[in-house]
Amino acid sequence: QVELVESGGGLVQAGGSLRLSCAPSGRTFSRTAMGWFQQAPGKERVFVAAIGWSGGETYYADSVKGRFTISRDNAKKMVYLQMNSLKPEDTAVYYCAANINGLGPPRSVSSYEYWGQGTQVTVSS
Repeated sequence: QVELVESGGGLVQAGGSLRLSCAPSGRTFSRTAMGWFQQAPGKERVFVAAIGWSGGETYYADSVKGRFTISRDNAKKMVYLQMNSLKPEDTAVYYCAANINGLGPPRSVSSYEYWGQGTQVTVSS
C-alpha cells in the first residue's frame, strides 16, 4: 500500500511561482516512477510531468515544458513540482501519482496505481 500526500498549493498571481511537494509512504518509493497530473473543474485529469525512479528520466506536457520542473529526493522520499511563470490556465487541482509496477506510458493516467488527495493551485490574472 502506498499513501501520497501533496502540499504546496495556493493562490498566486500570473507570472508567479509555486513548489508542490509529494510525500509518498511505503518502502518501494526509491524504485517507483512518479507523476503529477492536473484536473480543472469540469475537465478530465491530464498529464503534467513524470519522473523515473532514478530521476534520470523526466517527461513534460507541452503546455508546461520550460516552466515546470519535476524532481525527486529518494533519500528524503519526496517528489517536487517547481512551477514558474504560472498562467491562469494552470489553475487546477494537482495530483501526485505513483506507478509502482513501472508499466505503461508515463503520460497515461491508467499507468498509475496510487493517487494523492490533490492540492489546489489557483493563478489569478
